[in-house]
Amino acid sequence: MLTINHFLALSAILFVIGVVGVLTRRNVIVIMMCIELMLNAVNLTFISFAYYLGDMTGHVFVFMVMAVAAAEAAVGLAIVMALFRNRETVDVDRVSLLKH
Repeated sequence: MLTINHFLALSAILFVIGVVGVLTRRNVIVIMMCIELMLNAVNLTFISFAYYLGDMTGHVFVFMVMAVAAAEAAVGLAIVMALFRNRETVDVDRVSLLKH
């Protein structure tokens, strides 16, 4: 039988993987994917507590987080496309907005 502790541990592991990915990767697209992984870990936590407490509020928060994640992905990918067109790279170490 799976308890809430199993789901919270999985959520914490996913969140840590996302944080490590954000801190170690240099590709903007991979960094955005790691941020999405972190948001999904938060969603899993909301759903776990909502199921455990028998409350629907967690489900509402998940829908709001999903909407924010979709907007973040759309805006982020548009910025990455513009960055690639101007700088011809998506590596955060090679991009400097002060140089052209």
